[in-house]
Amino acid sequence: MKDIVVVKFGGSCAASPDLARWVKAVEKARIPVVIVPGGGPFANTVRRYQQRIGYDDAAAHEMAILAMEQFGCALVSIGQRMVRAGTTEAIFAALSDGKIPVWMPRDMVLADPAIPKDWCVTSDSLAAWLAGRLEGARLCLVKQIDVPDSATVDALIGAHLVDDCFARLLEPVTPVYFAGPADLAAAGLRLEEGEVPGHCVAGQPAAVPALAG
Repeated sequence: MKDIVVVKFGGSCAASPDLARWVKAVEKARIPVVIVPGGGPFANTVRRYQQRIGYDDAAAHEMAILAMEQFGCALVSIGQRMVRAGTTEAIFAALSDGKIPVWMPRDMVLADPAIPKDWCVTSDSLAAWLAGRLEGARLCLVKQIDVPDSATVDALIGAHLVDDCFARLLEPVTPVYFAGPADLAAAGLRLEEGEVPGHCVAGQPAAVPALAG
């Protein structure tokens, strides 16, 4: 399957009044879309209680991944086309059925020993990691902030808009797009026309042309 767009909903979207509008926009897509949920307030709870309870980073890592799945459950509940998918096979099956798979990352992520099991990896890096396993996929990071069109991956890391492992887990051939609040109004139309919301991050591979027809 070609032209897949992996849309990562930042955890901050969970508390945003724009969340429902983003869900509606994504569900207008005429191209295959896979949703990666952030951890949001669910992951923040894991952080807050780590020192209080005393669990180690490996436990916190797994708990934060489960926090992503909690947000994922919420997205499936409020969406019309969204379904849970925990494997690449389930992702492709959902796409073939005209659905929008929401990635439940726990099993795939914990099975890969190359992914660090601590706080240096967040849902942004995991979204990049997943995009690299879906041939030809593009990655769209949806955040509650706008950045200049000239922003680079290094600039996003330096501004702490993505985590330090993002560049490490991102395949060089994966185009990265960044979409903020200013891109929401046109997001539904762009996806309906086979395009990706936001703008391609500077220095990334050339975008794939929109679908014809």
